[in-house]
Amino acid sequence: MKKKLVKTVNEVNKFLKNYLAKQKKTDLIIPIKYGLFPGGKKIRSKLIFDIGKIFNVEKKYLLYLCSAVECIHAYSLIHDDLPCMDDDDIRRGKLTTHKKFGESTAVLAGNSLLTLAFEILSDPKFNINNNKKISLINLISQSSGHQGIAGGQFLDLNYERKKVSKQKVIDMEIKKTGKLFSFSCLSPVILTNKKDQIKKFSVIGEKIGLLFQIADDLIDYRGTSKTAGKKTNKDSKRGKATLISLLGYKNAIKYASEIKKEIFNSLISYGNNASDLKETIEFILSRNK
Repeated sequence: MKKKLVKTVNEVNKFLKNYLAKQKKTDLIIPIKYGLFPGGKKIRSKLIFDIGKIFNVEKKYLLYLCSAVECIHAYSLIHDDLPCMDDDDIRRGKLTTHKKFGESTAVLAGNSLLTLAFEILSDPKFNINNNKKISLINLISQSSGHQGIAGGQFLDLNYERKKVSKQKVIDMEIKKTGKLFSFSCLSPVILTNKKDQIKKFSVIGEKIGLLFQIADDLIDYRGTSKTAGKKTNKDSKRGKATLISLLGYKNAIKYASEIKKEIFNSLISYGNNASDLKETIEFILSRNK
């Protein structure tokens, strides 16, 4: 699994570096690259490749999807780390973008990464059917805005130190994390003509995103800053509404196992073609161990 992740990281970073190299140089390029590279484990991109494998989608098309997703993810992290949000100083083992370049520059770099994702998907060299291209841009827009990441972050901040129901926490985490995972799982399907698979993989993506968020919360609960690459034990200090705070540590793990079982059951019909996807899901859950 580690080799596959490294390969994904290298391929996506190479594409993004080449894409940025062809653009007109501006003063924001340095903080943009700082927030974008090296860019973590590229789990979302790995999912795109995994589902691309199920439906036999060419890698040259998948790389555009991966690059757009990584830009959105980097933008969301830069903004989440700001003092007015989660106020973090360390991300991926280095200073957060606002600590390195200042708050205003971090905001602008994040905004630029957000719009870069749309630029990548609308690029004429991404030579796919225009209706599919519009669908992808529409979907990633919904995943990033008030129906997705931004809306989820709003709820995350609003729920601090409040008693919140399990369903509200799940809905918040699906917005905050699950929607971009849903794009990662759904976008390769959109590139095919298998319209009957769209709803199924949209749900699978949201469930994988929920698993990822639970694993992330478990890392914060019991992990170390060294292994996580960021400060840990923040959630309890800030009174964050998480499934761990609501269900308890053991029950949160049990709930994650139930979700994994549901996902795996929905993948039975794809046989060995889904083996990479299952391996990635197992890796997501193992991150907290």
